[in-house]
Amino acid sequence: MMRLLFLLMSGVMLQSACLQATDSKTNQTQLFTDSVDSLAGVDTATFAGGCFWCTEAQFQQLAGVDTVISGYTGGNVAHPTYKQVTSGRTGHAEAINVVYRPAEISYDELLEAFFIAHDPTQLNRQGNDIGTQYRSAIFYHDDAEKEKAEYYIRRLTEEKVYDGPIVTKLEPYGDFYIAEDYHQNYYNLNPQQAYCQYVIVPKLEKFKKVFKERLKR
Repeated sequence: MMRLLFLLMSGVMLQSACLQATDSKTNQTQLFTDSVDSLAGVDTATFAGGCFWCTEAQFQQLAGVDTVISGYTGGNVAHPTYKQVTSGRTGHAEAINVVYRPAEISYDELLEAFFIAHDPTQLNRQGNDIGTQYRSAIFYHDDAEKEKAEYYIRRLTEEKVYDGPIVTKLEPYGDFYIAEDYHQNYYNLNPQQAYCQYVIVPKLEKFKKVFKERLKR
């Protein structure tokens, strides 16, 4: 993975913990199904905004979000491994499935959170994470979601919220492969890891300030 080096520790350049995960921790990815949507009052939204550790940690804060699942989607290889995805050759993006309750938080609010959680003007990258696997994308589940995403992007563009053009791709939702176990709930399980401290924490603090009235209690 093209995570760059973040700090000098004990005389050794420390890479992102993504690279520190051992083969013994990797599991065959599993195909996510929409069976959760059959539960009363629950729906799923799918976003890609760079490293899924970052977006997962942010969306977990929102009231009405039941769970966030990190995985791979938008590619052309069945059951890809993390190593395959990070090569940039499978076409997948690091993405999250946000399982939420529309009665408590709307898809519109999730879109708002998505555009706060990352920089949608960076093409095929987020900061030092470079490649199509880090692209900004909304994987819409139906025409209604697509129309809302198109409207939101159009308004952000008209109001010149960002200095550069929004490059977020709108892609139809397809197979979503759940990432290996060590990627799930990453920030909460590894808060002292260097990538978490130097990359995720600043984003998370900004996110919490913006959505302070809509956070879980």
